Amino acid sequence: MRVRPAALIIQNDSLLTMRYRYGATDVYMLPGGNPDPGENLREALQRELHEELGIEAVAGQLVLCGEVLGWRGKEDTLHCVFEVTDSTGPARLNPDHTSAVAVAWLPVAELGTKVLYPQVGEALAEYLRGGLASVHIGTIEQPYVD
Repeated sequence: MRVRPAALIIQNDSLLTMRYRYGATDVYMLPGGNPDPGENLREALQRELHEELGIEAVAGQLVLCGEVLGWRGKEDTLHCVFEVTDSTGPARLNPDHTSAVAVAWLPVAELGTKVLYPQVGEALAEYLRGGLASVHIGTIEQPYVD
């Protein structure tokens, strides 16, 4: 199982995501990525945010974690979402480091209606309302998208 740190960045009641296009479906991914050898999760997240979006940030507390099992034939993944503080600079895609097609700010009120990767929109909305019962949310039911 691989581990993928991801960022929770909220501005003006909207969540920063990266939009990908699979067939006719938009999938919104939390910014993040895989750690390099010798890197801890917070360091990896900060590096990925800089490389993919050109922003400097501080990865704060772990908000939630959960597993996506068998998605699109890929290795199982433990997703660890960290609240990000002190981010600087506008988020701009760097095509040398991502295949995303756009930066997208999703209104928090709409998180349960979008296809996210990982599919944690409702859990994040619950966290933001102060009602998430546990950091570990278990298996994440990730819809398959062609």
